[in-house]
Amino acid sequence: MVQGPSVYPPIDFGRALQWCEGKTGKILSPSQRDALHTVLTCRVVIITGGPGVGKTTLLNSILTILRAKHVRCLLCAPTGRAAKRLSEATGMEAKTIHRLLEVQPGTGRFARDESNPLDCDLLVIDEASMVDVLLTHSALKAVPLRGSVILVGDVDQLPSVGPGNVLKDLIDCGRVPIVRLTEVFRQAADSQIIVTAHRIRRGLMPELGQGTESDFHFIARDEPERTAATLEDVLRNRIPHRFQLDPIRDVQVLCPMNRGSLGVRELNQRLQRLLNPPKHDEPVVEKYGWRFQIRDKVIQTENNYEKEVFNGDIGTIESINTIEHEVSIRFDSRLVAYDFGELDELSLAYAVTIHKSQGSEFPAVVIPLSTQHYLLLQRNLIYTGITRGKKLVVLIGQRKALGMAVRNDRTQRRYSGLLESLAG
Repeated sequence: MVQGPSVYPPIDFGRALQWCEGKTGKILSPSQRDALHTVLTCRVVIITGGPGVGKTTLLNSILTILRAKHVRCLLCAPTGRAAKRLSEATGMEAKTIHRLLEVQPGTGRFARDESNPLDCDLLVIDEASMVDVLLTHSALKAVPLRGSVILVGDVDQLPSVGPGNVLKDLIDCGRVPIVRLTEVFRQAADSQIIVTAHRIRRGLMPELGQGTESDFHFIARDEPERTAATLEDVLRNRIPHRFQLDPIRDVQVLCPMNRGSLGVRELNQRLQRLLNPPKHDEPVVEKYGWRFQIRDKVIQTENNYEKEVFNGDIGTIESINTIEHEVSIRFDSRLVAYDFGELDELSLAYAVTIHKSQGSEFPAVVIPLSTQHYLLLQRNLIYTGITRGKKLVVLIGQRKALGMAVRNDRTQRRYSGLLESLAG
């Protein structure tokens, strides 16, 4: 695909740019204009860059020009939440990759492939750092012979939960045209979340003495028990009172690990007691080591093609029927029923791992940090966690643990063989 010429209709770049800026009201920077030119002249392009560098603005400009030329565009992302964000950002329908490829319930196979390709001229895959080797392979197989592909993602984030490190390997092989956006725009530069994320990406410690008006805060606590107590206070009192955010709906606790006193399992039980204490007249289900109650925040832990609920989707329990043995859970606008025997697919989600949060954004994010997490304290982990927060990010814990994470740029090697195949 990379070796083939662009199959877009002829485009007068100067006129198209002027028309697009007039239509969208967004004036592109010189780096974004160069990027736009690359995208419009290549069949496969990777757009990468950190938060606040204008990836969405660039993508909207690309889609505005190509759709005016009657290029049929399809948009997808690896998770439901990422697809919803892409839809909101572009004003176009975006689907999960599984839904776009028409996954078959029961088998998990895709109806869309080489023999039944997607009905499009361009496929856009957002949050491409999250997509593993197998899913990327399935998506590319379904692109029509004359189709084009744009992969959009932040290569400095954690790699996919599944095998491989596709986005990094495609960039490192040197054969795919790359658009690397680095300029942080003025509006984004006012956010300490974005400034801090870019400092960490470069291996620099965050500026920790932020004023009260900042959207990024670090609260130093040395003992894990004091960290947990402070985290409870921040969730129950400080954030709701100061920022008027709901501690269950709007705030997400992100942990480096599952285990330990500051791990997902322990904190979920603490936060459930704190934020959603049991009520005597309401039904409760105790299954698979968890206690499930109405209003609990829960996360799907594996793909369920029949329910169309996927690993990492977060929902809220709306009702529990002890006679029918059924729990109803709201995922965004959909209400999904689970039999009590299916609750092994769910965990509480007051706290989730940073890995599980990939592709999601939350109004506020709280991250406990401790040297007990030393096995997973890596730069891309803390960078991914911080970039999940839209309005507020609070780190609570040891400065030493933060320093360990920022300095540790040794990411785990992935042995997929993809880079060798591409380079060969």
